[in-house]
Amino acid sequence: MKILHCTDADAIAWDAFLGGGPGASFYHLFAWKGINERSFGHRCYYLAAVEGESIVGVFPIVLIKSRLFGKILCSMPFVNFGGLCATSEDAERTLLREAECILRDHGADYLEIRSMKRAVLPLPTSEHKVSMTVDLESDPDILWKAFDTKHRTEIRHAYKQGLHVTRGGKEYLDVFYEVLSESWKSLGTPLYAKSYFRNVIDAFPGNVSIFLACQRDVPVSVAMNGYYAKRVEGLWLGNRSGDRRLNPGYVLYWEMIRHACETGFEKFHLGRSTVQSGGEFFKKKWNAYPTQLYWQYMLGKEKEIPRLNVDNPKYRIAIDAWKSIPGAITRAIGPFLAKNIP
Repeated sequence: MKILHCTDADAIAWDAFLGGGPGASFYHLFAWKGINERSFGHRCYYLAAVEGESIVGVFPIVLIKSRLFGKILCSMPFVNFGGLCATSEDAERTLLREAECILRDHGADYLEIRSMKRAVLPLPTSEHKVSMTVDLESDPDILWKAFDTKHRTEIRHAYKQGLHVTRGGKEYLDVFYEVLSESWKSLGTPLYAKSYFRNVIDAFPGNVSIFLACQRDVPVSVAMNGYYAKRVEGLWLGNRSGDRRLNPGYVLYWEMIRHACETGFEKFHLGRSTVQSGGEFFKKKWNAYPTQLYWQYMLGKEKEIPRLNVDNPKYRIAIDAWKSIPGAITRAIGPFLAKNIP
């Protein structure tokens, strides 16, 4: 078995190996390599294990160099998960050995593998994240009737606030970015440049949608979803901070779920959530169930599991300060910070 460092010439073979099979996800598709390179200038290692003439495993890795946060390898940064996708434990081991060589060669602090399953090697692991999934039906009415009475009442009440939802693509990018910027600022989180989201839409023509929830003609909640192998991936979602009292998420989620049912999808991944968080509890209202995610680490210069996340008290002062900075400033400097926070 040999290792291939894949280039654009290998994109078709890479995606053909994925084929929508077990372990494959929207985040494993080869196009993310170009997205991360064009959007952020990050170097990417797209490793394939090859047996004979066939790919038997893939491992997408992104290298992030930052003066603030160090030198990090991640699979996959900026999205919900990634990690290894292989047909055998031998293929996994071969890919992990190559990843370890890359970690050493760069003198990186660590490799973070965000995955829906444990790696074959006994790596240090954090289990603080889950993926929330709704099993869909061809008839959305079946899902509606399965919601408890209180949840249906909350959805109806949100509709009575004059909310409606429309779906589109790149033509909605400007308003999507405007609302998402406001939402992330209220959370104390820097946001990527608009070009990142444009590159995502361009890389997956016909497989990415933007949803807008509007009160009359004013957008108050937005989401971007990806579509792959009968599964919908909730990529990003945000609300205008002053309009959360309207509960626009109830209308937005229901319209997205209904659209997914009516267009033949089988599962809707509502995105990842921190265990026992408000996000997890809200998604459970839609009868979403949690699947454990595994944040696994191959340690280099770092000797213990890092905590580069908003739950770390170490970053609380910075998060609170970001909320108070004028929006014009956060929009200007946010992308330079966000591209280094996987």
